[in-house]
Amino acid sequence: MAFSDRELLARIIKCEAGGEGDNGMRAVATTIMNRVRVPYGEYHRIGQGDLRRVLFQAGQFDCMRTEINGVPNNQNVWSIPPDQIHYDIADWALAGNRLFNIGYSLWYFNPYAPCPGIFPYNGVGTFQIRILNHCFYNPTELYAQT
Repeated sequence: MAFSDRELLARIIKCEAGGEGDNGMRAVATTIMNRVRVPYGEYHRIGQGDLRRVLFQAGQFDCMRTEINGVPNNQNVWSIPPDQIHYDIADWALAGNRLFNIGYSLWYFNPYAPCPGIFPYNGVGTFQIRILNHCFYNPTELYAQT
């Protein structure tokens, strides 16, 4: 049985940010939904406003992959069932809510170090904020050309 959009979002929230507390999980949910709603650039062109297309875009979310570089990835959305808090945050995000200090971030990652000023490294995102272990990045004008 295929997962619903709500189920997929709840699962990726747990997988990507389950240990980041309420604000960390809301920040990740906001960033994912920013990709769904962005009106220009790569995510608009590829995702076309569809959550599933955004989540399944190749190379974007490690939690959507069962294998990374030929090695099994046991931390994925199929092996980690969500809890009620993850459904609640998914519902919150799907209803159009957002964590405003995230801005219009389209990327996040855990650098295990200080946040670099630009990410991805092709210059399409600039640092917005760090929430616990994740750094969040807003699109630059260069992103609009992707």
